[in-house]
Amino acid sequence: MESTQQQGYYERQAAYYDAIYAGHGKDYAAESEALHGIIEAYKKTAGKDLLDVACGTGVHLTYLKNWYTAEGLDLDASMLNVARLRHPDLTFHRADMTTFDLGRQYDAVTCLFSAIGYARTLDGLNAAIDHMARHVRPGGVLVVEPWFSPEQWQVGTTHATYIDQSGLKLARMSISERKGDVSVLRFHFLVATLADVQYFNELHELGLFTQEQYLAAFTSTGLAVGYNEQGLTGRGLYVGIKPLQTNDAT
Repeated sequence: MESTQQQGYYERQAAYYDAIYAGHGKDYAAESEALHGIIEAYKKTAGKDLLDVACGTGVHLTYLKNWYTAEGLDLDASMLNVARLRHPDLTFHRADMTTFDLGRQYDAVTCLFSAIGYARTLDGLNAAIDHMARHVRPGGVLVVEPWFSPEQWQVGTTHATYIDQSGLKLARMSISERKGDVSVLRFHFLVATLADVQYFNELHELGLFTQEQYLAAFTSTGLAVGYNEQGLTGRGLYVGIKPLQTNDAT
């Protein structure tokens, strides 16, 4: 299958990514603790192996590794560089969420912060959920935090983030667009550091999937799936449980 993910989404943003979301007030510690509670409530395995798919800069892993033998996976080399510097003790894999095969299984597989949207198409969503499910041990769990649905996405809204730190001034702006069932965000950056002032932009395209499409993607893999409307951040959460008896030979 041809990759549905685009490489280099965060090629230049990666260096500022954590500062941007710290400025947004994203609480990785609280999210990770809540996620841990959900995993432990549903998984039937005794193990503690966890794979975070589309792990980005690895901030969730800062907390998840307190409870699990954790690994990360991402396609974007720039984000993985940051994650590896943050966690020299952890294993990271560079791979596409829609095609990856690590040759092993985990007690929990996660895909957080709406990164599943980068699957872009319905075929991509189904492939990503299938490949993640194949990496879940019988009795283990798959947890996916969705991106916006087609009904939720608002075209023509403006977004801006500002960072004002010593040695770093940053503005990130975008206007939401849509192409069919794909949300489009072109981020425009103006960044001032002690070295220079830079302007650059990045195009991000994320698939808009319905709740029915998410549920169908899970059930087609044989997982029993439930939906938590609030989730970790208000965007909802899908939790799939692999039956203890399975014919999956992965």
